Amino acid sequence: MRAVVVKSFGGPEVVEIAEVPVPEPGARQVRIKVAAGALNPVDVGVRVGVFGGAGRTLGLGWDVAGTVDAVGAPAAWRVGDPVVALVPGVADPLGAHAEYVVVDADAVAAAPVSVDAVHAGTLPLNGLTALQALDLLDLAPGGRLLVTGAAGAVGGFAVQLAAHRGIEVTGHARAGDEELVRSLGAAHFTAEGVGAGSVDAVLDAAVLGAPALGWVRDGGVFAAVRDGVLPQGDRGVRMENVWVRADGGQLAELVRLVDEGVLTLRVAEAYALEEAVEAHARFAEGGVRGRLVLVP
Repeated sequence: MRAVVVKSFGGPEVVEIAEVPVPEPGARQVRIKVAAGALNPVDVGVRVGVFGGAGRTLGLGWDVAGTVDAVGAPAAWRVGDPVVALVPGVADPLGAHAEYVVVDADAVAAAPVSVDAVHAGTLPLNGLTALQALDLLDLAPGGRLLVTGAAGAVGGFAVQLAAHRGIEVTGHARAGDEELVRSLGAAHFTAEGVGAGSVDAVLDAAVLGAPALGWVRDGGVFAAVRDGVLPQGDRGVRMENVWVRADGGQLAELVRLVDEGVLTLRVAEAYALEEAVEAHARFAEGGVRGRLVLVP
């Protein structure tokens, strides 16, 4: 089968399409015939060597939408079930950007019925990251949350999920993104920032660091979502970092919210698997609103 891999670190040009064996599911695993999967910043991190692994073949791709192709007993899934799953890993020889992928059965959720596989393939990584970040922040309805990078994938999901929970959301993004961010449910918008101590919590999806920490009130909470980057905490602010984990139950909850119209899945463009280099090059240009998706 075909799979997207890197064998050396660098720009989009190091991305390769390799022929690799079809993986076999073990106990409590399923094999998914991949229909689509988004390209994410973590894939770029693997490609450029952020996570190490020099001298090895590294697979790319964390998001998958497709159909169950084989199961390892015991498993609750059946061949033919449409599913989505998170396929975490930064040093594995095979990722989700492939024709088939094997995942633990408890990482899988039934696919949304209201969208196609290309859109469904944008949900797992960024949706789970946003959901798990909000759970860490643990704000009650009426709490004041500022989300940086609110027009991005994680930030956009966080705005929608928080607004659905009754949290008062301020979206932080570039001025040109105000209409988008408000359409996602943000009650307030800023391109410059807010006053010191103005909010109960910040979800720092854009990794602004110390400036964003200053917007949190004394005794509030701050969560960063990328690469373990946390500014030096003070004023009794609880500091959290979001390390996303596969969770089929939480993913099923996100799917339900997609089908209820609470969550919007945004696709910028779809590429064939053979066009992985082009997709990485487009991602590197920046300015993408919605995800680039690879389709085997």
